[in-house]
Amino acid sequence: MMFPDFGALYQRKGIEELRVDSVRKAVTLVKKQPADYIVAEFSYAYSTNYSGIYKSNIEGLLVSLIKYSPNTKVIVLAKKKEMQYLNVLDSVDYPVHGVLQLPASLSQMEDLLDIV
Repeated sequence: MMFPDFGALYQRKGIEELRVDSVRKAVTLVKKQPADYIVAEFSYAYSTNYSGIYKSNIEGLLVSLIKYSPNTKVIVLAKKKEMQYLNVLDSVDYPVHGVLQLPASLSQMEDLLDIV
């Protein structure tokens, strides 16, 4: 897995980090308490169709944020081969705060966290 550990950066910025290993768990968390940021790794559905209508793993998360956490800034991490499919997120009316190609650097993430 290429998901970088930005824990020290989050701590320095005063951001409490909660890690989950599925979109379903992330949705459960934001239903209980809205998040300031969500960092999610993008996966395109090459042969399967997530939840029947989605073409990626995080479209359902974005839909949930509209209702439960509309001010959350979403940062998407994607592998180089998946970058070309990020446009599927445009089908959800929720803005993505930033996209980083993996492997992402600490300074790239810090730049996104500093954008208001």
